[in-house]
Amino acid sequence: MPPATTATLRQQRLGAELRKLRERAGLTSTAAAALLGSPQARISNIEAGRYAVSADRVRTLARNYSCAEEAYVDALAGMTGARKRGWWEEYRDNLPSGLLDLAELEHHATALRVAVTVHMPGLLQTPEHARATMREAVPPLRPYEIEHRVSYRVKRQAILFEDTPTPYTAIVHEAALRMGFGGPDIARAQLDYLLEMSEQTTITVLVIPFGQTGFPTAGQPITYATGPVPQLDTVVLDTDHGCEFLDAEDQLSRYRRVLDRMESRALPEPKSRDLIQRIARDL
Repeated sequence: MPPATTATLRQQRLGAELRKLRERAGLTSTAAAALLGSPQARISNIEAGRYAVSADRVRTLARNYSCAEEAYVDALAGMTGARKRGWWEEYRDNLPSGLLDLAELEHHATALRVAVTVHMPGLLQTPEHARATMREAVPPLRPYEIEHRVSYRVKRQAILFEDTPTPYTAIVHEAALRMGFGGPDIARAQLDYLLEMSEQTTITVLVIPFGQTGFPTAGQPITYATGPVPQLDTVVLDTDHGCEFLDAEDQLSRYRRVLDRMESRALPEPKSRDLIQRIARDL
């Protein structure tokens, strides 16, 4: 298959997983290429995500690397094929690549779990709230840049409304509920929308109230995207310099523990909704 012009996050991850399998088998890229009957450069390009690779080739590579984890190999094969343009590609000239990678990751995730302390979860924001928060960006965003980002954020939310919606759990600190971006009217509408979305059977909203001790995070938003198999899970950290994607086994384990502990500090769903309603009434 021809080389990809720009490797997507999904292609990069597939290549990285194939590299892990090769290294686990104790093979050099030269030895792996010899088993495949291809130039060494082909293995390097596949592992870098620069070449689209077929499902059959992935299965051949896994067999050459003595990988007998059938579900894992099937999941890797499902990530193959020529690059398909997702809706997020229309924003490639207007938004940082990390944001496009985030949309691609959310699109393919089997479940999402997020934790936020200051901002509302992106997939549960109203356009007005999103617009108000983006006006606070440093350096300032131009009006057209804000509108690009708002429309992008709204389109990301489509995964919550599909025929088979992606299960979504949001752990929200009370501080985020009280920030008041955009003033009382916009803040109240945002809280009302959060309540409305929390009534969906596939969406869980849990609130960590003020006064809860043992808060186990530095404060940056965390997204845990569940893959088709545990080896393909991904953590996304929303930092000042953009999205940071983590997929090492130790990192995944650490953030699962962080989110578990945060969830244990949160109120149950009914009490979380009660608190959101009280804050909305006070605005």
